[in-house]
Amino acid sequence: MKRALVSVSDKTGLVDFVRGLQSLDWEIIATGGTQKLLEESGIRTIGISEVTGFPEICDGRVKTLHPKVHGGLLARRDNPDHLKALKDNGIGFIDLVCVNLYPFRQTIEKEGVTMEDAIEHIDIGGPSMLRSAAKNWNDVTVVCNPEDYGRVLDEIREHGNTLRQTRLELSAKAYTHTAEYDICIAGYMRAQAGLNEKLFLEYDLAQGLRYGENPHQDAKFYRSSKPVPYSLAWAQQLGGKELSYNNIQDANAALSIVREFSEPFAVGLKHMNPCGSGVGKDILEAWKRAYEGDKTSIFGGIVAFNREVTLEVAELLKPIFLEIVMAPSFAPDALELLKTKKNLRLLVIDMSSDIPSDTKSFAYVNGGLLLQNQDLTTCALSAGQCVTEAKPTEEQMKDLEFTWKIVKHVKSNAIVVGKGGMTYGVGAGQMNRVGSAEIALKQAAATLAEETGKDPETAAREAGLVLASDAFFPFDDCVTLAAKYGVRAIVQPGGSIRDEDSIKKCNELGISMLFTGERHFKH
Repeated sequence: MKRALVSVSDKTGLVDFVRGLQSLDWEIIATGGTQKLLEESGIRTIGISEVTGFPEICDGRVKTLHPKVHGGLLARRDNPDHLKALKDNGIGFIDLVCVNLYPFRQTIEKEGVTMEDAIEHIDIGGPSMLRSAAKNWNDVTVVCNPEDYGRVLDEIREHGNTLRQTRLELSAKAYTHTAEYDICIAGYMRAQAGLNEKLFLEYDLAQGLRYGENPHQDAKFYRSSKPVPYSLAWAQQLGGKELSYNNIQDANAALSIVREFSEPFAVGLKHMNPCGSGVGKDILEAWKRAYEGDKTSIFGGIVAFNREVTLEVAELLKPIFLEIVMAPSFAPDALELLKTKKNLRLLVIDMSSDIPSDTKSFAYVNGGLLLQNQDLTTCALSAGQCVTEAKPTEEQMKDLEFTWKIVKHVKSNAIVVGKGGMTYGVGAGQMNRVGSAEIALKQAAATLAEETGKDPETAAREAGLVLASDAFFPFDDCVTLAAKYGVRAIVQPGGSIRDEDSIKKCNELGISMLFTGERHFKH
């Protein structure tokens, strides 16, 4: 008669699984709470102490760490010496182990958990049995996930035992289960001890991707072990094709911008840079401003909102070729309309809470990994940050605040030009700052010329634009260029050894300038 050893914390589906084994003439060995549940369900079991001849001791800390357990698991059935050792010591085979582990992760995530509580939820016997059974997978079936119960029972019914390939797969799953468990424990204990020279990462496969940035690159998408806000990995897709590698990168960049704003906000994005963004009294006004900021670049882009997409907004989105629309929700009639575009990806994103302040970002380099805290803080602007004779108006302060939040998310060197709650020009990723400024200002002038019917520079000068820079001005050339296009207020971090040159130029030209003391490089 074959024997199964059962000892689980997660008892989902257990009774039916064990009843199925018993109906196939398997003998059931069980421990503690598992045995109690099975006996109460009318399933005959053998207690672990009956097998070992030794009582459970130390409050249950020691019960399965015994040769009659591990000998029965580890002995090779094709090795005469192993068989003789079992016979000489009165040890019987154990043919199947069904084990999952004490809920350590759930324990340490509880508010107010003590280290003593955490340690008591470190499983010792469970991982040992899993590893023993998994090592001897050729002879022993090891099950640690209730999702595999049905497959195991079906194969035993049909073949008298699980298939060899199944046992190999289940062995790999068991080692994965114990590895994840040990990583969680090691991470917790190292944090308690103040050790940081090791980094453990744990992500699960969310989906395979057709390819990476280019068709010749293989790619996969992994997600964190638990949901987080503003996350593509945990988004609900309501329509459209599967996301691509580049879609995910771009959409993540858009969500990083969205989380900056509490008022109704919309952003269009291409190649991880915003091409138009706007705030408004409602989401419709925000979208109109975002779209007017750059009607050309949004073609084939991604759009993100921090409010529900209404039918009025959907009607404006429908004629535009877009890859993705993201929002915390879609009104039913808006969803119905947008779903008529069969390839348009519609994603519902959790925006109900903020990203934890200690969230890390990672960047792989050849032979290494860079880690840093995510750039989640954006300092509020105030009149006290003004370093020039000219002072910004109340309206200009609002525009500076808006552009300052946007420029943080533009590839360095970054310049953003805006007014009236919308971006008019974005200069990204240039090798010198004045080059980025020139791109942003020319784009702003062109957009304003289209609005007013005037020549670009005149339209820009009359608009009274503001300008934001992600890092300091090394020279006064950006100020000179900004004045040419009628910029009336500037916000930048400051910190250059030539800050006084820029301040002096602003004073000459009647431009107000704020120093934030906070840089936002984005490489």
